Amino acid sequence: MEPPGAGVGKAGDLEEAGETGPCQRSPPVSVAAVLPAGGSGERLGGSTPKQFCPMLGRPLISYTVRAIERINWITDVVVVVSPENIEIMKSIIRKYGHERTTVVVGGLTRHRSIFNGLKVFVKGNAFCAPLQKPEIIVIHDAVRPFVEEDILFKVVMAAKEHGAAGAIRPLVSTVIASTTEGCLDHSLDRAKYRASEMPQAFLFDKIHQAYLQCSDYDLDYGTECLHLALKYSKINAKLIEGPPDLWKVTYKWDLFAADCLIKDTISQEVCIITDIKEDAIQVGFLLNEKMKNHVKHVKNVAILLQKNDNLQNILLGQYYNFICIKNKLPGFEEVSLLVNKLENTGASVLYPVVLILVNMGTLENTPFNSGIESLTILAKEVKKKNILLYGLFIQYKKESLKLQETMDSAAALITVLIRERNPAFVGKKNRKSPCEKDAPNFQPLLGRGKYILYSKKYGIY
Repeated sequence: MEPPGAGVGKAGDLEEAGETGPCQRSPPVSVAAVLPAGGSGERLGGSTPKQFCPMLGRPLISYTVRAIERINWITDVVVVVSPENIEIMKSIIRKYGHERTTVVVGGLTRHRSIFNGLKVFVKGNAFCAPLQKPEIIVIHDAVRPFVEEDILFKVVMAAKEHGAAGAIRPLVSTVIASTTEGCLDHSLDRAKYRASEMPQAFLFDKIHQAYLQCSDYDLDYGTECLHLALKYSKINAKLIEGPPDLWKVTYKWDLFAADCLIKDTISQEVCIITDIKEDAIQVGFLLNEKMKNHVKHVKNVAILLQKNDNLQNILLGQYYNFICIKNKLPGFEEVSLLVNKLENTGASVLYPVVLILVNMGTLENTPFNSGIESLTILAKEVKKKNILLYGLFIQYKKESLKLQETMDSAAALITVLIRERNPAFVGKKNRKSPCEKDAPNFQPLLGRGKYILYSKKYGIY
């Protein structure tokens, strides 16, 4: 599953995000996209331009590029950046596998940057030969990562018919004009106006011709591409009502909101892998039922980890969250095998992958320190590969009521780990011994890379 837009998916996955499922339509025209990304991010604050700010460790612009690239009917993506950021953008393209993306040097203003992006389809640039000219060109902001295939399809089809089209949204606030003295002059009727959003789409030849005719004033001070199409190509663009997730990352709180949205969405699908022993299968079944109260989809698989060749196929599913349930603490080699197979899927290149080891047993027969030290070292190492390895010890008792309560608490804790995706939780030392009498119920203890809960009432340690 992918979050709305944001290119949240594994390499090669072209499925559309959202609950409505993939968009099965392809427009009967060739389509490419230009993403202006030359802004300095003054309103965001800080020294890093907003398009390069990290979300879950990955630059914002990579999410937007991914959202466009995973749509198979868009043949090329041109990203326009300022000269000083060319090498940064090239490294992002290489690291995150943006195979259909070309980087272009931008101009001093938004319109000049977009014009440079269009030129690469006509005469190429210093970095590449001319790209194949499309019939329709999509223009989309590099800092709007939550674009859906459905709205892209709609603006492309409208542009094919009308020559130009753009997404719009209702105004949130009333627009007013002030006098030179700073007093109210008049206000606009909010019901009659709309906010111009992205994406926008144009017949390539029409918008390219408009830019060729464009005055220096429009190139330097204008911001609206639909206006250029109207002014220089006499095209009245078709306006398409867009979804609410077309918002633009502009301020610092927008980054926080985007980060939370992505975390929440990739946390909605969980794969539970259990040992083939009866007790592990029972715990896996109960945990499956409890996790459904917290996430949208849970899948259970019972396998023998050490000897299962199908493990790679299981890990290749649309999951970024895995729970491995064993009757005893898994060994270093066993966990290393699981981690290596996870890494080979390529999922952790795009997003932090959470792997939670659930160890069943009783305090009497489970030595806490046995094997934990080596797994702690492993957890710290794989954290560098964007795989977050946690551990949870459950004191297993077959008494039905206590086991149900235990699974309720375990599901709640696992949900926190999955949703937070906090690398700082990995590899910490115990703050308290789980046997201390003053330890409060459900006190989370970070046990050297392991999560250990202490609760006499619910039997979680």
